[in-house]
Amino acid sequence: MSELNGAIQEVIDEGAFAGGPFVARFEADFAAYCGCPHAIGVGSGTEALWLCLLALGVGPGDEVITVPNTFMATAEAISYCGARPVFVEVDERTYTMDPAALERTVTAKTKAIIPVHLFGQPADMDPIMEVARKHGLFVIEDACQAHGAEYKGRKAGALADAACFSFYPGKNLGAFGEAGAVVTSNAELQKKIRILRDHGQVRKYYHSMVGWNCRMDGIQAAVLRIKLRHLERYTELRQTHAAHYDRALSGMGELIAPVQAAWARHVYHIYAIRVKHRDEVMHRLAEKGVGSGVHYPVPVHLQEAYSSLGYQRGAFPIAERCAAEFVSLPMFPELTSAQVKIVIEAVKEAVAGGMEPK
Repeated sequence: MSELNGAIQEVIDEGAFAGGPFVARFEADFAAYCGCPHAIGVGSGTEALWLCLLALGVGPGDEVITVPNTFMATAEAISYCGARPVFVEVDERTYTMDPAALERTVTAKTKAIIPVHLFGQPADMDPIMEVARKHGLFVIEDACQAHGAEYKGRKAGALADAACFSFYPGKNLGAFGEAGAVVTSNAELQKKIRILRDHGQVRKYYHSMVGWNCRMDGIQAAVLRIKLRHLERYTELRQTHAAHYDRALSGMGELIAPVQAAWARHVYHIYAIRVKHRDEVMHRLAEKGVGSGVHYPVPVHLQEAYSSLGYQRGAFPIAERCAAEFVSLPMFPELTSAQVKIVIEAVKEAVAGGMEPK
């Protein structure tokens, strides 16, 4: 904590609160971590997605394909560009975009694809990129839950035209508030995003385009730069906890444990099991003092905000079934072995109890 306090004090002493040298230093470190030449710090993961789409020229009349089992921000960013979100089914083992379904969803209006690395596991990017290149489409990784995740040995952030990260406090790499970043190897794209995030300025008071205020603040950058140094250790702890969960829970017929794909380094932002009788299971866990959550209970295509798109229940049965069955178990680096054991026993009892006839 003293290291973080010292970093914050340095920002205060220099008065570099909005953008500035602390942001630039974090950008350099995070770009190197992701294996990309450019990282652009912004105010949130949502802004990262929005500005990236804008910089790629996505706008009214365009369609952008993504998945329905994600946080609302993925689709919101598309809508705020004036484009239309189009959803595609997910793979039932990985919960990420189904490349075969993607091919069938592309139309003449499609401009970009946003695969989501859900819960910390990368989507199957090679076939997704193959579809994109075949049709001349941009691909943006929604890596907001996937800091340090890998696909065939390459880090999330280096797998497509660009990638967007969130540093919301609860993320694997979390700030002390809101923050996000775009990572890319495209020099022209990063230049345009930098201009857009700062009111469209090429230099102070000279505006080459209409932009917005999406700057990362200096305190968040200073905090993130310190925490980035510890990210690999924290990731290994998450993976250790996940391995204990896997060994204990994978053999239970009433429960579906998450699967790490052969191509993936899963970083377990979320460890989500699937169970029937979810509400009852969660209630039993709570009775035993074990917290749990749901990510996410309503798929985006069934949200009231997107009723105008015309999707009906049953449009994406896998995503809908997962949304009805997911339970997120405790997952954070600081979990102790004793706590993991408590969770495992509570889950076993809760799931078995949930299956008993009333």
